[in-house]
Amino acid sequence: MKLPRRKFLRLAAGAAALPAVSRIASADTYPSRPVHLIVGYAAGGPADIFARLIGQSLSERLQRPFVIENRPGAGSNIGADVVVHAPADGYTLLLVTGANAINATLYDKLGFNFIHDIAPVASISRDTYVMVVNPSFSARTVPEFIAHAKANLGKINMASGGNGTPSHVAGELFKMMTGVDMVHVPYKGAAPAVTDLLGGQVQVYFSPIPPSIGYIRTGTLRALAVTTSTRLAVLADIPAVDEFVPGYEASSWVGIGAPKSTPAEIIDKLNKEINAALADPKMQERLADVGGTVLAGSPADFGKLIADETDKWAKVVKFANIKPE
Repeated sequence: MKLPRRKFLRLAAGAAALPAVSRIASADTYPSRPVHLIVGYAAGGPADIFARLIGQSLSERLQRPFVIENRPGAGSNIGADVVVHAPADGYTLLLVTGANAINATLYDKLGFNFIHDIAPVASISRDTYVMVVNPSFSARTVPEFIAHAKANLGKINMASGGNGTPSHVAGELFKMMTGVDMVHVPYKGAAPAVTDLLGGQVQVYFSPIPPSIGYIRTGTLRALAVTTSTRLAVLADIPAVDEFVPGYEASSWVGIGAPKSTPAEIIDKLNKEINAALADPKMQERLADVGGTVLAGSPADFGKLIADETDKWAKVVKFANIKPE
């Protein structure tokens, strides 16, 4: 049957509008089923804790379960790969961490380009590290540590949570900016690194806050400085490395990412809800308890952070010739 031209054009215009209507409807009804938040680390670690805090808040705000799914391995690359290849519908998200920015240079052959293949949704928290030493170590300040290290080249053992981890590159950045030489001793995580620091097998560790803050408060570890550019509220008496090494800043961070091509309406909705959750004083208190500082912002803000950090740590990885384990 041949349609009149006017009716044909009207039907064609309606058909062309359907995708836009569908996208708007999907954003309006999202989420209509459980959302999976992929964490590239084992349960119980700092990243997992952040994921469960924000996941619980989003579940309450959006009235749908946000299921935490741990996919550890390959320095969090396994989890990232899962999300890169997931449908771009907002139902599979990634807990993005500073390790993802480091891994872009650390690993020669990834099956994805993180900046290109993951859409930034929202940043959540910036996480400070603290430069800690065994109390028997002679240096009590960062300048004293630098002087001692330069007078004892190659005799100071620096612990890390593993090759290419944020604690490792924080120490390598310190070496790069101060000219000191330290022997890197990688461990499989923060707990064994702290254990050997307490035992005196290593002399310094750029530690995440949670595993070391209790020892700092009891005096069984000595904090020389925090690694962010300003002091930290929970360790207000501890200076920042930047006060002695201008321009030094080493912190990790967490946020949420989604597969590329995820509809902008869904990303914007998630961003709005995450920022609202971060504005809650209870959430801020919980993040502070695990060493985090709220880092709210737009998807574009988070995208810039990822790009800037990828470039920054690429220089350190190349300087130190770091290779994955």
